[in-house]
Amino acid sequence: MRERFELAPRRHAELSLPWAEALLAEAGIARTQLDAIAVGRGPGAFTGVRLAIALAQGIALALDRPVLPVSTLAVLAAGARADGPARIMAAIDARMGEVYAATFQREAGTLAPSGAERVLPPDAVVLPDAADGDWQGTGTGFAAADGLLARRAGGSVQIDATALPRAADLARLAAAAFARGEAVAPEFVEPAYLRDNVALTLVEQQALRAARK
Repeated sequence: MRERFELAPRRHAELSLPWAEALLAEAGIARTQLDAIAVGRGPGAFTGVRLAIALAQGIALALDRPVLPVSTLAVLAAGARADGPARIMAAIDARMGEVYAATFQREAGTLAPSGAERVLPPDAVVLPDAADGDWQGTGTGFAAADGLLARRAGGSVQIDATALPRAADLARLAAAAFARGEAVAPEFVEPAYLRDNVALTLVEQQALRAARK
């Protein structure tokens, strides 16, 4: 499995297509040999999600291929420790005092959601029931709000608060979805923002912080 990974703020549009071309060249694969285009559909940064879907749709339309939209939280969970507990809570810092969060279960090499994806304050996230077994946490949401979600989880839970979604994990999930016949036409791909209001004014941000003190 080949991938490119780099923390490159505000350079995604510049790097994405050249990286894709380079990966195809390294693998010796022509564009016409691709079966489908995979993309992280969110939730995540508003601009990043829009850019990713726009690129995926453009490539898919140019090649006349379907698209496999994959949950960013599922991608994050797929990259969690393989030797850790099978139940995984993935959480991404959503800014504005909130996190995107969802729980997944690994079973027989598959990853299945255990509930809906939500955006909410870290103190409102429903943690997995410890009575049902161990679980692990992954993603920047566990570091948000001074690590509130990690503190609520307790010291016995394995947590990687620095983990980020990786393209290789997305590709593996997309390949499984393709085998299940879940590819869709490019025009039917929709972003998962979870949040209706994607930005707050400075006054709204101050009011939100004051309300949560």
